[in-house]
Amino acid sequence: MIYIVMGVSGSGKSTVGDLLSKELSLPFYDADDFHFPESIEKMAKGIPLTDDDRNPWLSLLAINIAQWEAKGGAVLACSALKESYRDILRSTTENVVQFIYLKGTQALLATRLRSRSSHFMPESLLESQLSTLEPPEQAITVLLDNTLENIIFEILKEINQ
Repeated sequence: MIYIVMGVSGSGKSTVGDLLSKELSLPFYDADDFHFPESIEKMAKGIPLTDDDRNPWLSLLAINIAQWEAKGGAVLACSALKESYRDILRSTTENVVQFIYLKGTQALLATRLRSRSSHFMPESLLESQLSTLEPPEQAITVLLDNTLENIIFEILKEINQ
C-alpha cells in the first residue's frame, strides 16, 4: 500500500509521514527530495510553481510510487495540492493509493512556517498554495489542532478500520 501524506507547506507532512512510516514498518520518502534544482530555486525566491514546473516532478514521483509498491509499499510526504496532481501520482499503480490530508488554518500554518529555518519554501508562498489547494474528497482528513501523537493515532485508527 502507498500512503501519501498531503497538505500545504507547514502542515507537518514530513514529520507525520516519517512517524507514520515507522508505525506501519514502511519506508518513508519526502517529495521535496525529488524536486528539480530549478524548482527549488524558484520557490526559494518566492515564485510559485506552475503546473508546467510540477508535472515532470509528479511524473517522476509516479514512477517511484510504482517501484515502492512493487517492494511492498511506502509512505510519501507530498503536497499533492490538486486532484489532477493526485491523479498523476496514482497513475502507475493498480492498487488504491491512500491519501492522508493534514488540514490546518492559515494562521496555524503561517506560524509553523515562520518557525522553520532550514526549508526552501518561504511563508510568502502559503497563500498561493492555499488558493491552489483542492481538498481531496477521498482521503483520511486530520485536523492539525492536535498533538502529534493524537494525529498519528487518528490516522492509524482510520487505516485500521
